[in-house]
Amino acid sequence: MSDPADGKIPSRNAFAARCEAVLKGLRFYSRLPVPVFAFEADAHGMPDFARTAWAIPVAGAIIGLVGAGIGLAAWFIGIAIPLAATLTIAALVIATGAFHEDGLADCCDGFWGGATRERRLEIMKDSRLGTFGTAGLALALLLRILALSELFRLTGPMALLLVIGIAAFSRPAALLPVLFLPPASGTGLAADTPMPGAGALLLALLVGGGFLVAPALYLEFSTGLFAAFGAVGVALYLATRLSEAKIGGFTGDVLGACQQITEITLLIGLSTAANWQGPI
Repeated sequence: MSDPADGKIPSRNAFAARCEAVLKGLRFYSRLPVPVFAFEADAHGMPDFARTAWAIPVAGAIIGLVGAGIGLAAWFIGIAIPLAATLTIAALVIATGAFHEDGLADCCDGFWGGATRERRLEIMKDSRLGTFGTAGLALALLLRILALSELFRLTGPMALLLVIGIAAFSRPAALLPVLFLPPASGTGLAADTPMPGAGALLLALLVGGGFLVAPALYLEFSTGLFAAFGAVGVALYLATRLSEAKIGGFTGDVLGACQQITEITLLIGLSTAANWQGPI
């Protein structure tokens, strides 16, 4: 460590820096009451995902653990499967403050409620919820609950490990549009947040994929899992092209919508894989 007298700033402990990156990710992606620790240099600053993209799936897994914990408790006390799935999804929504759901609803309102690029962006910034947003949000929640119910039915509490993995993988996957599109607006959360490059994002996807692949392979869902990954790729490609056509780039709302698209696609894909195999 350098002597402060020589004018150089001592380097922080690498482990502390990594912990701070995860904590910042949690504060960014969730409304969980994350405490501030003494080792944090800038606890409430914007996360630098260009340098710490690997922390995105770790924060996602912790958020997923919140939903999984509620679902596991519901399962063990005998709550019916559809209600246990609903409580799991509700816990995820509450933990994030509907962060991603809001983005999906805003995209539905803006993309289909405006006739021009400028009007679409204006609608997306409006906090009020319109018909397209309401319909999109309702359908998204319904699909998540029904697909998770099927996973519960076929795999029991093992479904909750998949919930954690999906939460971890879907967040870095949602950032894929930033590799192909410019920011649609010069202001906003997405424009102000340093975004990862291809290498950093690949590392984040590998970390997030590890959380998902492990339980999927345990359940012998290898074929279904890779089919689901393929479906996610197609869905995100279509979402990226749609965003380019509608607003000429990406916004924070677009990235939030992509997280929801990824989560829904994986839940449907894995529930289908579970149905192919039958109850464990």
